[in-house]
Amino acid sequence: MFEPADITHKIYPMIQIYTGNGKGKTTACLGLAIRAAGAGFKVFFCQFVKNTPCGELIALKKIKNITLEQFGSGCFIKKKIKPCDMKAAESGLRRAREVIIRGCYRMVILDEIHVAVRLGLLDVEEVISLIESTPPGIELVLSGRHAHPRILRKADLISDIREVRHYYRKGVKARRGIEF
Repeated sequence: MFEPADITHKIYPMIQIYTGNGKGKTTACLGLAIRAAGAGFKVFFCQFVKNTPCGELIALKKIKNITLEQFGSGCFIKKKIKPCDMKAAESGLRRAREVIIRGCYRMVILDEIHVAVRLGLLDVEEVISLIESTPPGIELVLSGRHAHPRILRKADLISDIREVRHYYRKGVKARRGIEF
């Protein structure tokens, strides 16, 4: 177990949300994970909807205090949702709940969880229940576009990352090392 850094954490968990239509939500979570690991915290980084090799997987595996697990069916969902998408998201939520209950991580990041809720892969009530069951001392970070208003009400910090301009609009495809 860990010792909370301040009195606030002894009273309740801190809930952070990174949402919006701009690029950088996962990147913000990665930076937060690295900062926390550098401070000696153990970090559990849970990615919903994603399950492909990417730069962050390779980099985070080199940092001993960070565990990253992906719970997606193989590609970002663009078409019809399949049973394997539902199963993967449910497995991710179960794993996150297990990690939170065990209390051995100081920070738990649920990357793209808002997308999983928006797509109907996860029920908003289950996510709220997870937030409410998070014990004091844990920094719980949720990211993804379209954060549900009921989840937003549970947050201590909300960053709405909005797109001002994006090169995708010019036809530039996702680039290795930048977007993945």
